[in-house]
Amino acid sequence: MKLFGSSGIRGIANKEVTPELALKVGQVLGKTKKKAVIGRDPRTAAPMIEHALIAGLSSAGCDVTRVGLVSTPTLACAAKTYECGVMVTASHNPSEHVGIKLWNPDGMAFDSAQQEEIEKAIEGEAFGRVSWAEMGKVFKDEKAIQTHMELIKTNVGPSSLRVVLDCGCGAGGTITPYLLRELGCEVITLNAQPDGHFPARNPEPNDANLSLLKKAVLDFEADLGLAQDGDADRLMAVDEKGSFVSGDELLAIFGRAECGESGGAVVVPVDTSMLVPDSLPKSEILRTKVGDVYVAEGIKKHGAVYGGEPSGSWIFPRLSYCPDGIYAAAKLAEIVQERKLSLLRAELPKYATRRGTLPCANEKKAKLMAEVGKRLKTLGEVLAIDGVRVETEEGWVLVRPSGTEAKIRITAEARVESSVEQLYASAEKIVKEALL
Repeated sequence: MKLFGSSGIRGIANKEVTPELALKVGQVLGKTKKKAVIGRDPRTAAPMIEHALIAGLSSAGCDVTRVGLVSTPTLACAAKTYECGVMVTASHNPSEHVGIKLWNPDGMAFDSAQQEEIEKAIEGEAFGRVSWAEMGKVFKDEKAIQTHMELIKTNVGPSSLRVVLDCGCGAGGTITPYLLRELGCEVITLNAQPDGHFPARNPEPNDANLSLLKKAVLDFEADLGLAQDGDADRLMAVDEKGSFVSGDELLAIFGRAECGESGGAVVVPVDTSMLVPDSLPKSEILRTKVGDVYVAEGIKKHGAVYGGEPSGSWIFPRLSYCPDGIYAAAKLAEIVQERKLSLLRAELPKYATRRGTLPCANEKKAKLMAEVGKRLKTLGEVLAIDGVRVETEEGWVLVRPSGTEAKIRITAEARVESSVEQLYASAEKIVKEALL
């Protein structure tokens, strides 16, 4: 039984992620954890799944503290004083999705071994309910957001920027506008009201979904535009000229701020641009599988000073091993206070990149990737950490199965446009042939 993807359990509400499944997860988790904290994002299905999880945890003898509607990094921060944290979220996925993500007290998501243990227990129906006298109690904590804000304020400096913040109708609206104002920013909010239907835009804060933010930055003559996903573990940005800042650029900008002159280890996934190592020449760049849990594991294992993913997950281990789009917003405001974001971008190298996907049923991914791996070896040197990445003289191309969707992802990068199109076309042709 495979329940966990690269970022917890996710799927369509009441179809793939049901109250019955949530109840079982709670019952299994409650066998070994006797003190848990639970939160949720604004998705319409989140309260249903939250109640089922609470019932399962309590039936197994685990005390549960509810913190209500919060961001994922807020929940991970709250987990520091509990045996585990439980977040009901599907992060950047569309509104019909819901999910469950589990956290250790240090802000690290449950690793592969912990996830496998839960999957095996559910498959074996090893639930173990306690007697009525031993059932867990349910409490409520209304201080989690303030606690998270105070932690961030002690680790970031003030800023007086004019910021346009697009919360995407997600959980970030409960904390990010207030934090930035307390740090000294003038904040203009878009979509700050939590709404699980995400009426304003798709929850994923990518370039295609942020046209309103880009326009607002120009209209209000703002210094910075910020956008978060449904649970605010991701953050993306728009510079003062209304241009979207790529995830690879933000990786480098945050990396320079965190590493300083001395450098230090930085952990990134295999789909990260060449511009990151080229922008951080004194830093050791370590690559992992795609997924914030793998980046966090790499940071912890190697004692890295920073890590993140181009998709918008930024991990600052001095605070937590959880991606924190709240702290990232405050940190970027601090950075841009000293130098305009467009100027910071101009200092970075520019490479041609192309990303795309092809549909592939989950049950066919393993066989497909085995065949793709054989054929891609003809293009260059292979790195098989996650999917197949091939290094060539012109650049690199990566083919990997999505951890959350029925897709195969293709990423290509080269120093010139013509080469990236050729690399991408070669990889796409190989995948399409293998799909036949």
